[in-house]
Amino acid sequence: MGEFSDSDAISGIRPANIGSTKGVSREIVTATPSALELGSESVPISPSWVLSGRPLTRTKSVARSYDWVSNTVVWECTAGSFTWHYDKDEVAVIVSGEAVITNEKGEERRLGPGDLVFFPAGSSSRWRVPEGVRKIAILHEPMWRPLGLGLKVCKKLLRMAGMGHESPM
Repeated sequence: MGEFSDSDAISGIRPANIGSTKGVSREIVTATPSALELGSESVPISPSWVLSGRPLTRTKSVARSYDWVSNTVVWECTAGSFTWHYDKDEVAVIVSGEAVITNEKGEERRLGPGDLVFFPAGSSSRWRVPEGVRKIAILHEPMWRPLGLGLKVCKKLLRMAGMGHESPM
């Protein structure tokens, strides 16, 4: 999908290195989502989710966090309409094409290049893709709230003891 090779589109960790815990790197990863080749294998959306058309998707994993709770992917979909059910938190930025999403309250929003959207785990949305859409998505495994609070407290204590550092973000 473009004139670049994957070596031009991704630098840092390679998707092939993600499969084993030994291969997961702490390198900074840069990518050009519009230039990534996603491979030739198209995967249909679950038939029970499809509302109209025959939408097909292709995905490429770009990077995975060291603790395996976050994954960054480039995803594209052909024309069609479907309901998507989110089992992970997802932050997505549309790279090309457009989609019209409808949330569970029936509110509709057109998404085009540069638009950002957040889908919390456990939510659903209806997608209408007129011609095709490509997005980069950061998927994050939801954490049990008490465990997340415990982790924050632990990190705070480590910083107070001089054994950690605070991010400005």
